[in-house]
Amino acid sequence: MSIPREKPLRRRPPLWPIPLLWTLALGLWGLSRHNSVWRDEAATWQVAQRSAGDIWHMLGQVDAVHGLYYLLMHGLFECFGAGTTTLRLPSVLAAAVAAACVTVIGQRLAGVWAGLAAGLAFGLLPAVQFHLQEGRPYALVTAGAALSTLLLVTVLQERGRAGHWVAYGSTVALCGLLNWLSLLILPAHLATLLWTRARRGTRVRWTVAATVAVAAVLPLILFSRRQSNQVSWIPPLTWHMLIGPAILLAIGGLGALLDRPRAGRLSVAAVGLPLLAIPQLGLIGLSLVRPLFLDRYILFSLLGLALLIGTALGTAVRAIRPRFPRASLWLVPAVVAVAMAALLPQSLAKRSPASRVDDVLAVAADVRRLKENGDAVVFIPAARRDTALVSPGHFTGLRDVALAEDPVASGTLKGEEADPARIRSAMLAQRRILLVTDAPDVARPLSNQRDKVKTAVLEEHFRVVADEQVRGRRVTVYERLGPERP
Repeated sequence: MSIPREKPLRRRPPLWPIPLLWTLALGLWGLSRHNSVWRDEAATWQVAQRSAGDIWHMLGQVDAVHGLYYLLMHGLFECFGAGTTTLRLPSVLAAAVAAACVTVIGQRLAGVWAGLAAGLAFGLLPAVQFHLQEGRPYALVTAGAALSTLLLVTVLQERGRAGHWVAYGSTVALCGLLNWLSLLILPAHLATLLWTRARRGTRVRWTVAATVAVAAVLPLILFSRRQSNQVSWIPPLTWHMLIGPAILLAIGGLGALLDRPRAGRLSVAAVGLPLLAIPQLGLIGLSLVRPLFLDRYILFSLLGLALLIGTALGTAVRAIRPRFPRASLWLVPAVVAVAMAALLPQSLAKRSPASRVDDVLAVAADVRRLKENGDAVVFIPAARRDTALVSPGHFTGLRDVALAEDPVASGTLKGEEADPARIRSAMLAQRRILLVTDAPDVARPLSNQRDKVKTAVLEEHFRVVADEQVRGRRVTVYERLGPERP
């Protein structure tokens, strides 16, 4: 007599691939931005093409805070070649991973619809759509923050083992090495532990993992303070800069209320609200000491906002299900479709070259068209030399008469220029000079004596024979009024 076999339990397919593929599609849509690259991405592009030794040399002088990211991009450029796809695809993949983690967290804490809505909402957030197509480290940090939060939720649900704590500490440390301001996630996670009244053993293990992560990042923090002049351009905190964080916190607070937060219970509110609020408030506090407030530094805080939005939609689904069971199945897709349609103009704008301050590649094409044999080139400010560093072929035959030591040899992003007197003499010895600078609507007042000398020589001894402006940059061709000096 044969014993009947039990029917295997039906398992639901995993939910996280849907938001992952959704965010991936949003990232690949218009990825090249009409073959445009702006100044921040140009820094990544030109540094990634240096050798590992040259990058290490540069980090001792400037941009140590992005050192790990530059080395990562150097490896990718070596394997796949320089281009906008290689430059931005890591950020697209990272944002997709973050969306998947948000989905799993939301599903575990608030149900299927909350998880799905949170994952889909994350990819639609305007700031996320902006940075998931950036050749900078902020999306990678966000992915790490999402993974570390998922690991924390896992151990709080008593599913974790020792390996989860090792992975947690390693992930937080890695994010800190990509951008040490990401360590603001630790007080957010601490707030979650206190809110949920986590066991003493859990709190001790978290303290050990957090301490190890901070210790790993501390040398970078201390060293990068020597290069703090890099962020000297960030304006002091003003009241109007707080409008955006205030709106985000208000939305997050409403979402938390819908989750019916209670002390001692692991919920989306206990995870998402600290994740949204504490990095925002922490960066505001740091900016009162030294101006640092740029929303991209805490992009990962939007993980909390997505979780709270997802919970609000999940609560709405549960509320209407008893009376309208079929309609409840379409609520989340309908809201996402409406949000996508409402955000479409903004989404298109973020995928256009005009969405960034300038376009390094477009002005390089104008230089190639306007130059003649024997011409010289100068850059105001010197940082606009990034155009030549990203597109060296377009500048072939031009003499950079202000440059004393090139960026690679000097271990800098823009090179070392000669003293003002030598720049003046070199410019007066030229027949034609191409000036690469910012368009007037984005140009800043001259504060450098070298740039003031360049401008004075061009105005006094040269006349304009061609002038082109394109996507935030400008190239002007000057011709000598009298015979050039030997």
